[in-house]
Amino acid sequence: MAELSERDLAVLGLEARSWRTVGAKEQAVREELGISATRYYQLLNALLDREEALAHDPVLVNRLRRLRDTRRRAR
Repeated sequence: MAELSERDLAVLGLEARSWRTVGAKEQAVREELGISATRYYQLLNALLDREEALAHDPVLVNRLRRLRDTRRRAR
């Protein structure tokens, strides 16, 4: 099993935070990771399918997987 990179860990850490204002998360993505919000969500979505991410933070990853599955079924 491959290890999570520093960026992978940063993405998971950012997603685990709570945000008080609209746009705060996207601003943090740009400032802290230096990537666009679109790229962030692409990376996050790919991380949700990795067993390493599940092993690192099972509560977060399972919650995000459930949200993703709910959104897919709603389409």
